[in-house]
Parts: sequence; structure tokens; C-alpha cells
Amino acid sequence: MTIVGGVDIHRKQLTFDYLDTVTGQVVRGQVAPADREHLRGWLARFAGRDDVAFAMEGCTGWRYVAEELAAAGVAAHVAEPADTAFARGRKRHAKTDRTDARHLRQLLAEGRLPECWVPPAQVMECRALLELYNDLRREHTAWTQRIHAVFFHQGAPRLGEGALRTQGPELVRAASAAHLSAAGRLQVTTALDMLACIEARQEALRRQLLHAARHLPGAKVLAERIYGVGPVTALALACWLGGAGRFSSSRKAVRFADLDITVWSSDRKGPPGRLSRQGPPVLRWTVYEAGKTHARSSAPDHAYYAAVADRKNAKRAALSEARKIIRQACHILAELGDDALTAA
Repeated sequence: MTIVGGVDIHRKQLTFDYLDTVTGQVVRGQVAPADREHLRGWLARFAGRDDVAFAMEGCTGWRYVAEELAAAGVAAHVAEPADTAFARGRKRHAKTDRTDARHLRQLLAEGRLPECWVPPAQVMECRALLELYNDLRREHTAWTQRIHAVFFHQGAPRLGEGALRTQGPELVRAASAAHLSAAGRLQVTTALDMLACIEARQEALRRQLLHAARHLPGAKVLAERIYGVGPVTALALACWLGGAGRFSSSRKAVRFADLDITVWSSDRKGPPGRLSRQGPPVLRWTVYEAGKTHARSSAPDHAYYAAVADRKNAKRAALSEARKIIRQACHILAELGDDALTAA
């Protein structure tokens, strides 16, 4: 490439640093505010050229930057943030946006950029829907816990596990009217209204996810071939593990999902033997739930699940099954290659 550069992404501005390898000229500056319109205007200087490449870290905001670069005919390279920081080495000077952009440019020019896999637009859309579904699920749990906390804080009778499902909102409202103060009743009423809104959104979103899973070959195959993997879990596996040549081994896929156990290291403060919880939260949640299905006596791997649960506990057993599911999915998706992510 004649022009190689780096872009450091922040909410307020994009800091760029690029080198013209023919003239040796280095150009630095910022694009502010950081949005599609201003970035598109700045990229107009490269119109009609096919020898321009820019690197950026895979942090929040990379998607629209990469899309605008591709639309302008500029090659976009997305770097893995942790590996990029490691390639910098020990800090000798203060870290700034300009030094970050220059560092990305140098790595790209030298062929040392630790690149990330950039998924197709359809996969990015599915990922966004899955992340929203997980956020709604977590919010639903949080509001349910708030209701139980209010009852306990005011000394009201315990509602019991799954009270909202078994008794219904009206009985919970009646219990709050009988045992809670005016403020407590308002807290419960607000929580119930929020739960109703979340459940309505969840149902609509689930229908979208099921539709997407039915039209993604990788998700269909995974749901058919792996026990305990439903459409939503299969969609998550395909979206985060799919793509030709993503992982050289299934062990690396398990590590990507952060389902492997941490070991002692001199640069870590946390204790060993725990999950690092740095991978995609949606993927980790879905495969863990799929792993729990092996607690059923009819499950094909129930004997192993039961043995681990007796020796350790049910959580360890579910995690072990989740790792097996990741490995199976990795091998199946490797067989399918890029066809796994081609819309049917």
C-alpha cells in the first residue's frame, strides 16, 4: 500500500496518523466530532485511490469506522486491543491518542498488526440482537430481585421462588397492598410495570432471533447435531465461532469464550482456578445453559455430568459440558467454513 495509517477511536474525536510511503510525508490530525458524516467528508481526500490502508483497534466504534473506510475504497484492518497493547512493550512516555494512532500505523506498515476477524454485516446484526436479548434478561432478573428485596426489607411474608410466574402480578400487587408502606407499594408497582415492558420486548426479540437462526445454515446445523443447543444458543455459537479458519484448534475456541480455568501468573492479582470472564457474555451464558441440560437422565452425556456433579458440584459439571459444546461447535463450523454464515 502506498498510504498506510492508524486511527485511534474515541467518542469525541478520531485521531489519525498516516504515511505516504512514496514521498515519506506523515500527516497527523483529528476528525471531530466522531460520526459518519464528518468521517465520510475526511475520507473524500482518498477518492479514486485503491492503495490506502488504515488500522484501528477493535473497541467500541470500530464498526462504523470500518464500514466508512470500506465504502471509500480504503482497506480497513481491525486490531485486537490486548495484543496491540502488548506489541507496544513497556511504556516509556505518556500514552496519548497521537501515540496510539502512530503505533497502529507502524504495526500495519511492518506487517505486525494482530488482526481481528471482521464478521459480515448480517452476523454483526445478529450479535447486536443477541446482546440486547441478554441485556433484557439481566434487567428482568434485576427487577425481580428488587421486588423480593422490598418485601424482605419491610418484613413482609416471603413471596417464594418464581412467585411472579406461579402467582402472577396481580397476587404480588395484592400482597404489596396488604403488607407494604406507600413507598414500598410504589416500588413494587414500578417494578411490575418494568417487568411487563421487558417481557413484551423479550418476546418480540425472541421471534426475531428464531427467524434469524432458521435462515443461518451454521445455526441450523448446530441445533440439529448438538444435544441441548436450541436456536438461540446455536445462533450465538455461529455468530461468535463461525468463519473459515477462525480457530486453529477447539481449545482456542474455549479460551475465546473464556470458559477455561485461569492459572497462577505473577502479573495477576486474582486467585487461580476461576473463569476470567473476558469473552463474549452472551456466548458464555448460552452455552452454560445448554450445558445444564445434561442434568437430564435422558441426556447422552448424563453419566459424565452426574460424576462431575457428585465429585465437585452442578456448576462445575455444567461448565465442563459447556466446554464440550464449544469444542463440538468449533469442529462443525470448521467443516462448514464460510458457508455457515451465508444466509439461506
